[in-house]
Amino acid sequence: MYIVPNPIEIKVLENYKIWIKFKNGEEKIFDMKKYVDQKFYQKLKDKKYFEKVKIAGNTIEWENGEDIAPENLYYDSIVEKE
Repeated sequence: MYIVPNPIEIKVLENYKIWIKFKNGEEKIFDMKKYVDQKFYQKLKDKKYFEKVKIAGNTIEWENGEDIAPENLYYDSIVEKE
C-alpha cells in the first residue's frame, strides 16, 4: 500500500487538467484527458461537470462518485514547471 500526501488545494485548468497542491508542498498537474473516454468517467467530458471537482480525503472526486486512486493522483501527476 502506498502512503501519499493528501491534496490540499486544487484548480481546474484547460484540456481536462487539474493543478494540485499536496500537503507536502509539492505542486503538480494531473491530466484527466486519457480518463474521459472511459465509460466510468464519461460525464467528465461535460466541462461544467468537470469543473465541479472537489477534494475528498486523500484524493479528488466529482458529484457522481468519479474519483482517482490516491496513488495515481500523486504518482501520475507531473511536477509543475515554473
